[in-house]
Amino acid sequence: MPIKTALTSLLDIEHPILLAPMAGVSGGALAAAITNAGGLGIVGGGYGDKEWLSQQLLEAGNARVGIGFITWSLRKNPALLDLALAHRPKAMFLSFGDIDDFAAPIKRADIPLIAQIQTVAQARKAVADGADIIVAQGAEAGGHGGGRSTLPLVPAVVDAIGHKVPVVAAGGIADGRGLAAALMLGAAGVVCGSLFYASREALTHPNNKRVAVAASGDDTIRSSAIDVARGLEWPGQWNIRTLKNPAIVQWDRDLDGLKARVDIEKPRYLKAAADGDTSVAAVIVGEAVDLITAERDAGDIISGMVADAGKRLATAPQMLG
Repeated sequence: MPIKTALTSLLDIEHPILLAPMAGVSGGALAAAITNAGGLGIVGGGYGDKEWLSQQLLEAGNARVGIGFITWSLRKNPALLDLALAHRPKAMFLSFGDIDDFAAPIKRADIPLIAQIQTVAQARKAVADGADIIVAQGAEAGGHGGGRSTLPLVPAVVDAIGHKVPVVAAGGIADGRGLAAALMLGAAGVVCGSLFYASREALTHPNNKRVAVAASGDDTIRSSAIDVARGLEWPGQWNIRTLKNPAIVQWDRDLDGLKARVDIEKPRYLKAAADGDTSVAAVIVGEAVDLITAERDAGDIISGMVADAGKRLATAPQMLG
């Protein structure tokens, strides 16, 4: 059964599924595949590599994709927003920081503005600042995030601002059951990252894909260790969920010591990431990684998720007798 919501109407998409703009993973090919399958693919602008972003937008071809930025990082290079807007993205997706400095030019360009938040207070401020769509991200998500869980956060955000803009759920959603559950919580759709981390179109290193497919959510950790190791100055309110590995576990026990050795550990980490050495470099997935059981085409993932959610929603009354 088709799943039509306020999100699908606002973005003119077939399915209420958005790709998380994962830095270094959500490139043009993956974003295009998801858009072409009826969702909205979003290229991850990451930490502001202009050449990389331009190349990935070319890789997306004629598909109307969105573009996402890490908001606090974008403030260091605001000209990237001009580059993004010149490509006429389907939507702009801003995460991790106030959107107030960027809302006006996005609105002038008549492009929907998606703001990802981790608290109810952040949701209220983002709507006041001009967000057209709010993503309520729970701590189960892979990558950076806050401390609240998806299940209580989403309905709290829906109650606070859902009468003004669509609310989208993120964090721990990786199959049709998760999509159906999010809709029952009042969300108008979902954002998925880990679900597509091991997809064929993802830019993920092949070794990382293999590790993700074999992993369990029990194996994840939230820490600031890899941000310190990479020399990234993330604001303290956000840390990052990844799979555990020997280096991350060791670093997490002594972050002050890691900071003192960052000149040594940063090149070690970057080389490991390039080589696919997952004993050092992070596999950045969330607690839903148990549900990723094979490397699959993104379009097949979308169609399977929608079909499963539709069946579950259609049969829900029967479950209640």
